[in-house]
Amino acid sequence: MVKLTGICVAYGQRVLLDKADMLIRPQDRIGLVGPNGAGKSTLLKVIAGEEKPDEGTVVIEGDTVIGYFSQTVGEMSGNSALEEVLKGAGSVFEIGEELTSLEHRMAEGLSDSEMDRYGELQTEFIARDGYDLSNRAEQVLTGLGIGPDRFHEPVENFSGGWKMRIALAKILLLNPDVLLMDEPTNHLDVESIVWLEAWLNNFKGDLVMTSHDRMFMSRLCKRTVEVANGSVTTYSGDYDFYLREREIRREQLLATFNRQQARFAKDEEFIARFAARASHASLVQSRIKALDKIDRITIPAETKLMQVEFSPCPRSGDQVVVMKDLAKSWKKANGDVHPVFSGLTGSIMRGNRIALTGINGAGKSTLLKVIAGLTAPTSGEVALGASVNLGYFSQYSSDVLDAERTVFEEVSERTPLASIGSIKNLLAAFQFSGSDADKRIGILSGGEKSRVMLACMLALPVNFLILDEPTNHLDIQSREVLLDALTRFEGTLIIVSHDRYFLRHLANRVFEIDHGQMQVFEGDYSYYLQKTGRQA
Repeated sequence: MVKLTGICVAYGQRVLLDKADMLIRPQDRIGLVGPNGAGKSTLLKVIAGEEKPDEGTVVIEGDTVIGYFSQTVGEMSGNSALEEVLKGAGSVFEIGEELTSLEHRMAEGLSDSEMDRYGELQTEFIARDGYDLSNRAEQVLTGLGIGPDRFHEPVENFSGGWKMRIALAKILLLNPDVLLMDEPTNHLDVESIVWLEAWLNNFKGDLVMTSHDRMFMSRLCKRTVEVANGSVTTYSGDYDFYLREREIRREQLLATFNRQQARFAKDEEFIARFAARASHASLVQSRIKALDKIDRITIPAETKLMQVEFSPCPRSGDQVVVMKDLAKSWKKANGDVHPVFSGLTGSIMRGNRIALTGINGAGKSTLLKVIAGLTAPTSGEVALGASVNLGYFSQYSSDVLDAERTVFEEVSERTPLASIGSIKNLLAAFQFSGSDADKRIGILSGGEKSRVMLACMLALPVNFLILDEPTNHLDIQSREVLLDALTRFEGTLIIVSHDRYFLRHLANRVFEIDHGQMQVFEGDYSYYLQKTGRQA
C-alpha cells in the first residue's frame, strides 16, 4: 500500500499539486488523467521517490518494490539489448551474477562461509524464478517487437523509440509490487500495445499509469484519478465512468456555488442596508462574522480544449487515388536494396475513411509518402483523381518547422493568402490564443508542435487528408476533439494510427500491409479485427 497525504509541489509561482491526497491499494488499477502539464508525471515521480514534495508525506508499506517507467530513457550503452533488459531485474539479476562468480571459483575451492552464502543465494534465486529470467526477458522483448535477431545487438544501435521499448522491457522484467507507467504506449505499434495490454492484465501487483490511448486505459484501469488545477480527485470507476461522474459532480458544485452566492448577496445586502443603524449593529456584526467563517466554493477552470473546424472542401472526383502494381524499395548505405512493398493495386474512392495498418516497418509511412508524391515509386503507378487537393500530416512534420519563428509567423508563412484575423481565429482554436501565438517554435512541446502543423494543414481547403500518426503527443481530450472534427470532415482520408479507439470510430475501410503485400478489407476497423482474428 502507498499513501500520499497533503502533497504540495510548486515550481516558482506555478503550483502543480496543492495538498493532494492519494491512496494506492492492493490490486489497484489506476488511470491518471488530466490536461497536459497538470502534474500527472510529477505525481508519479513523487510516488517513485524521484522527486521530493515541498510539503506532505509519502508512506510506502514495508519493503514494497516500485518500478517506474518514464519518457526519459536515460543512458544506455555497453550492453546488448538482452543484457540491458536483464540488468533491469534488479536484485534477482545481481543474485544471478554473484552465483555465477561463486560457481566459477568452485574449482579453486570455496570457504565454508562462501558455501553457505552460495546455498542461501541459490535458494532465493530459485524462489524468485531466477533460472527462468533470461527466458522471460526474451519473451518481453519479443512481445514489444524486438525479435531474436536483435537480442544481441548493441543498445547504441537502437533509435530513441526502440530504446523506449528496451526501457519498458526492463521495468516489466523487474515485475515490481507497484508499477508506475508514464505513457507506456508511446512508440508502440498496435501489435505491441495489444501484447502489453495482455501482460498488464496478468500482472499481480498494483498499477498506476497515464496514457493518451483511451481504449488501452479503459480496458486496464478500474479506478481513475484526475490531476487538475492543483487537486487530485479519485473516481471509483474506469475512464467512461469518470467522464460521466465528473460532469455530475461539476453540476452539483455549480448548484451549490449558486446557492452560496445567493446567500452572500442576501447577507451583503442586509449588511449594507443596516450598517449605519445602531439598533442593528449586533445583527450586522453577527452576519459579518458568519460570512467570514464560511468556506467559499470556487469553480475550477474548465480544461481548454482544441476546437477544430475544417474549411469547406471542394468536391473531388469519385476516384481519389488509383494504385496499380505499386512497388517501393530503399537502397541501404552499403548498396543493398531493401524491398518495402510490391504489387500494390487498389483505389481510394471519395468519402473513404481508410485505416492503413501493419506492423512497424511494414511500409505504411512509405506508402503514404508515395501517395502524397513525396517519394517516387520504384515501379508501378499511383495517380490522384480529378480536383484532388491533398493535405499531408506526418508524425515528423514538426521537424520542418522553423525554430526561430513564432507560432503566428509560422502559420502566416504557410498561408500567405489568409487574413490576420482568420489566422488568429485558427490559432485560438488550436489553443494558441493571446501571448501563446507569440511563442517561439523552438520552445514548444511535441504536442504543441503537432497542433501547429495541424493548423497549417487545415488553414487551406483540402478534400483529401493523408495522416501519419496525427494523434502522437496529443492528450485524450485533444484526440477526441480531433476525432470529432475528422468524423465531420466531408472529404476523403487515409490514416495511420496506433490508437484503436480512434480507428474504431473513424475508419470505414482498412488497408493492411503484410510482408510487402496489401490486403483490402471492405468494412470498418471492428470488421477488420474480426476477420483477422484480432478481435480479442
